[in-house]
Amino acid sequence: MANEIFIDTSGFYALLVQKDDRHKEATSILKLAASKRRGFVTTDYIIDETATLLKAHGYRALLEGYFDRIFSSAVCRIEWTDPERFQAVQTFFLKHLDQAWSFTDCLSFRVMKERRLQESLTKDEHFEQSGFIVLLK
Repeated sequence: MANEIFIDTSGFYALLVQKDDRHKEATSILKLAASKRRGFVTTDYIIDETATLLKAHGYRALLEGYFDRIFSSAVCRIEWTDPERFQAVQTFFLKHLDQAWSFTDCLSFRVMKERRLQESLTKDEHFEQSGFIVLLK
């Protein structure tokens, strides 16, 4: 479990969009993780958010391949949001309204804590604020 890396929306975006300022770094991290047989974890909310971001930024052509790769991947586990997890995240989100964290961020933090993950393939400083290691600084 703790050997896995969480992939956030900005991590997927950096991997998929060659023009992204962290594309090379994200690709290198992915290759290094593969050489060390490290797996990845993401959530259904991150998949949704990434697809929406790609479409909004004009990368519709990447979407079919994105979904195909995610759902057929042997190394990327998807954590799905069931009603119990949603309720726990809602409670956490409402408890931390003073933070700029999105509901999706809070879900990500919850999953990372559940799976005892420390590293996230992300540029989002909210992960660092919540005590995690941001790999795309």
